[in-house]
Amino acid sequence: MNTTKATRRTTLALGLALALGLGVTAQASAGAPRSVSGKPSDNITRIADFYGAYIDAVTDEGSGDLQDALRAHYLTPAFQKELNAWEEKEHADGVLRAQNVPLAWKVTDNGSTATRTEAVVTLTWSAGQTSTLVVDMTRGSHQIFHIGAKGLTGK
Repeated sequence: MNTTKATRRTTLALGLALALGLGVTAQASAGAPRSVSGKPSDNITRIADFYGAYIDAVTDEGSGDLQDALRAHYLTPAFQKELNAWEEKEHADGVLRAQNVPLAWKVTDNGSTATRTEAVVTLTWSAGQTSTLVVDMTRGSHQIFHIGAKGLTGK
């Protein structure tokens, strides 16, 4: 008799879970494909590519040469010098404006002019804390020439 009660309870719980969609939701979300797209002519894509690759390089031990190569490719020479001076003074990574590495990043278009594109980069740290940076990229050479708390227009 106790075995019959236990079987009924298990069957009832399973039926309730299925009726509420708990089993279906777990299956659907586990197998949902993800996609990321972009194009090299789009500055927002390029800024996102830079931050993704740079954070990967900082996270991977022994990737100092890759960090330097990414900076050389994505940053103007004048801004590289400015960033090096900032890092000497602040003792932090100038691209991330921090001493540690974020867990995630998001790049959002913040407007364009004829000569530049501005983006807001949101960095997510441990415990869900976030910080934002404003990044400016030239439209012609597709190189970053400013990273800061505010954009060049003061936004």
